[in-house]
Amino acid sequence: MAVESVKTGSDGKVWSFCSMPFWQTTHPSSSSSTSSMHNSVHHQSQILQSLDRSTYQPSTTVSSVAKSLLPTRRRLRLDPPNKLYFPYEPGKQVRSAIAIKNTCKSHVAFKFQTTAPKSCYMRPPGGILAPGESIIATVFKFVEPPENNEKPIDQKSRVKFKIMSLKVKGEMDYVPELFDEQRDHVAVEQILRVIFLDPERPSPALDKLKRQLAEAEAALEARKKPQEETGPRVAGEGLVIDEWKERRERYLARQQVEVVDSV
Repeated sequence: MAVESVKTGSDGKVWSFCSMPFWQTTHPSSSSSTSSMHNSVHHQSQILQSLDRSTYQPSTTVSSVAKSLLPTRRRLRLDPPNKLYFPYEPGKQVRSAIAIKNTCKSHVAFKFQTTAPKSCYMRPPGGILAPGESIIATVFKFVEPPENNEKPIDQKSRVKFKIMSLKVKGEMDYVPELFDEQRDHVAVEQILRVIFLDPERPSPALDKLKRQLAEAEAALEARKKPQEETGPRVAGEGLVIDEWKERRERYLARQQVEVVDSV
């Protein structure tokens, strides 16, 4: 039999309570509420654990992205370090030069990129340098005629160059596809800006550019000479001729022996 009681609080609100039968104590209700509370807490802990597991992989991804954003150690030393100097000669193709040196203990591949591939090109466009090896690369650029009779000092170029590097295992032939196959290990060494120089006004930068261009031409001629003297075609012909001579000498010797035996 249920007993219905009405309480009136000081705030004027009426609260109704339906009491349980007198033979039913309050212990089962308290134990059920305790167990339900325990279940809810356990369920929340499971949700938190699942959230932790789900966020673990993204956190590692974020950490890897953060590592990639950190400044990487330079593999190449550039001279000039962040600029390409060109003599300002409108309507002509001019040249610049940059020295590249491998400062790592392993072989490093380098590659040029430019925002104006139709009017600029590099020689060589890429290569592989041994530890401590250096090279002077030549950059060719067509200088657009000025607009509104601008002076060379006011003439600005939006063309930029980028040098990328990649560690490789030992000596190998350079192919540009190396940077596509291992793009995760490619590092951007430097973004080079174009600076024009007045060819009629002497300056330390212009003198240095002339010296580097002369060294680059001398190195190019030195690389050409061994190929002309001992190129693969000449070596192949020499080997064929020597082998033909040996075979002819053996044939003649054999013929002489047969003649002696017949006599």
